[in-house]
Amino acid sequence: MTGLAADAAVSDDGLVPAGLDATLVLLRHGETEYIAEGRFQGRHETPLTELGRRQAALAGARLAHPRRSPALPVPGSRPLEIVHSPLRRTTETADAVASAMVADPDDGDVPPVRPDMGMVEIGQGEWEGLHHDDIAQRYAEVLGGWRRRPTEVWAPGGESLAAVQERVRPALMSLLRNLAEGHEPGTHDRSQVAGYRGTALAGDRPWTIAVGHDGLFKVLLLTLFDLPLARFWAFSTSLCGISVIELRAGRPVLVAHNLTEHLAPLREDEARAEAEAAARSRSGAL
Repeated sequence: MTGLAADAAVSDDGLVPAGLDATLVLLRHGETEYIAEGRFQGRHETPLTELGRRQAALAGARLAHPRRSPALPVPGSRPLEIVHSPLRRTTETADAVASAMVADPDDGDVPPVRPDMGMVEIGQGEWEGLHHDDIAQRYAEVLGGWRRRPTEVWAPGGESLAAVQERVRPALMSLLRNLAEGHEPGTHDRSQVAGYRGTALAGDRPWTIAVGHDGLFKVLLLTLFDLPLARFWAFSTSLCGISVIELRAGRPVLVAHNLTEHLAPLREDEARAEAEAAARSRSGAL
């Protein structure tokens, strides 16, 4: 078996369209009030903080201009769509990305923004809204089990990882099928090793942005890369961290994970504030 026929066989489980050449970008939401307060979120509605809105704006600007330094490994065209969890924090973050693209209409049409319930965060049941310390005190044994054996133990009244995967899979399948529509399949008959010419996808290949949650993205990545759910804690995404997955002739390749360089201005502001506070403390000024 050779050429496209062999490539098609790589994606025979129905999740990734056979031969798909495309890019998927994952963006986690910004800081929320619950995160700032140290509370478990799950599906509770909690808005972005002021810092979270600044994080989302910086992420949006980077995605609206992927060729600006530090460049993102994505096509130079506008994404096909922005898909997001329907919760408030992810909706606000997705809207910030779309707004950044609206501000520069010369770069192309603003992609449609659509919510998908399959992308919602893992339900944390009785833990939602509680402070980390309260959960550690009241549910110590269950919390320890969740951190060590996440496929066997989860929040009382919450979702199992198997249940999360059942809804993530069709949402991901729909997103990938949209990317495949109207595009010719690719081939593995090109360099597959980074650093060589011709490794990256053609610049006209489609891409999509998915705005979601850390827990949700853990399950999505395990599903996409056909890894066991027991590896749940293997992936972690920072607030407004960006990950890039290329689908090369139907084969997923993680080309960048948890990029946060766009948040450097916030870290510089924080460092400056800390330095000023230390200087005031040494001088005795109020």
